[in-house]
Amino acid sequence: MIEPKMPPEAYKTYKVLRPRSTHTRVATCAEVECTAYLRGWVTKLDLSTDLGKRQARYIREHAGRAYATISTAPLLVLDFPAGQQCFAEHRVAVERMPIFQVAGGDYRGNPRGTPTVTRTPQDWLDDFGSHQITLAEALRRG
Repeated sequence: MIEPKMPPEAYKTYKVLRPRSTHTRVATCAEVECTAYLRGWVTKLDLSTDLGKRQARYIREHAGRAYATISTAPLLVLDFPAGQQCFAEHRVAVERMPIFQVAGGDYRGNPRGTPTVTRTPQDWLDDFGSHQITLAEALRRG
């Protein structure tokens, strides 16, 4: 990282955020063209461990997915055919405006304790441009 020429209070941090919880949604394997969904997959479970036993019990009793047993104890190998939801959670972006934030300071901190402000996209751009001019003038002055 390049060492800044001015103290942290001379800087601002600009962020454009798309939080997972508000800017994405759960998606199906078909929506994201998941490879496991398109081609099928193999799951290997070690039945000599508690985790492997719990996973095998979940698949047999609750998963609701079709599979063929390839081998059994101590390594259980299950072949899941294509066309069914895999065990991963897939997410896709939703149409929602990102969150535009401006905070005081930089990666070294916010010594003045300037509160983070959420802006409109245009205000964020205007603030960013004005701040860049301020920094350039300060650097030019030395």
